[in-house]
Amino acid sequence: MDIGAVETANQTFYTAIENADLDRMTEVWAEDSEVGKVSCVHPGWPLLSGRAEVLRSWALIMANTPYIQFVLTDVVTTIIGDVAVLSCAENILTAGDAGDASFAAGKVVATNTFIRTPAGWRLWMYHGSPVLQGEDEEGEEETA
Repeated sequence: MDIGAVETANQTFYTAIENADLDRMTEVWAEDSEVGKVSCVHPGWPLLSGRAEVLRSWALIMANTPYIQFVLTDVVTTIIGDVAVLSCAENILTAGDAGDASFAAGKVVATNTFIRTPAGWRLWMYHGSPVLQGEDEEGEEETA
């Protein structure tokens, strides 16, 4: 049952991004505490630490992303006590440059760490790493 609750919290996180819903994003993230601060590593970004800085980054991303959709694959959830780690592949479809009717696709491997709070599971850490797909990979598939 806890795995389902963690995966629901995780889906709420991605739905908040897709809908540019900063209120929902604010609900998803845990509060900083005396034990430590929440943290976030967007693909290609430095470490962001602290709830205010993390939420500001999501506000900027949402304000500057006209369209984004996530299809999550390879989801693996592990719970140990009051900590849950969910890893997944984010298969991302996003709008192209402004004024361009094209779309771009990408893939990110993400690790989302949740903590159990009195209000339910809340996101404590997000770390996304891009999966680079280049011509070498395409050539390898053709010759294999």
